[in-house]
Amino acid sequence: MGAGLVIVVGLAREARIAGGHGRIAVGAAGIPDALAGARGLISFGVCGALDPALAVGDLVIAGGVAGEGGALATDPAWTASLRAALPDARTGLVAGGDAIAGSPEAKAALRQASGAAIVDMESHSVAKAARKAGLPFAVVRAVSDTAAFALPRAAQAGFRANGEPDVGAVIAGLLRRPWELPALIRTALDAEKAFKSLAFAARALTPPPV
Repeated sequence: MGAGLVIVVGLAREARIAGGHGRIAVGAAGIPDALAGARGLISFGVCGALDPALAVGDLVIAGGVAGEGGALATDPAWTASLRAALPDARTGLVAGGDAIAGSPEAKAALRQASGAAIVDMESHSVAKAARKAGLPFAVVRAVSDTAAFALPRAAQAGFRANGEPDVGAVIAGLLRRPWELPALIRTALDAEKAFKSLAFAARALTPPPV
């Protein structure tokens, strides 16, 4: 286990993949309790692509988190170490937010506004927490939906606050919008491919270089 490494995830599946590599924090709410003795924070999980060149399953090691006041840079030495361990990973900025960018139009607008390659819902919280605590941070993400793919609404409501799947919410959404079934199946298949990439990347989850 990585001594002093805090791995911030959004989903229970991501937590299981990262388990044994560091201390797990689920979402922004889990970060404060994980900071005691921390040497660095890493945002780890699936993401949506904003860059049309990114494909499902691609790994991205972000160089910074894009925000309203500009980008907060990841730790250069740690990021370089991760890129050396995962040489096939792509690079770019990550846009963080509290709402899912689910449509191609929303993703395109966010890319134009931020210049980011990917979007997730944890990295901005990780960057802010790291800055406040005076700790380095890094970002490793796997693409689960492309820039051109519209996430079905049933999938967007599919998780509880603890990161566990909310099957009831997915079924309820599908009953209201049964035409979303093909897109929902594709979403699940694409997520599996992203999770496989994360499992491969988990071996690179080590604390920041001294």
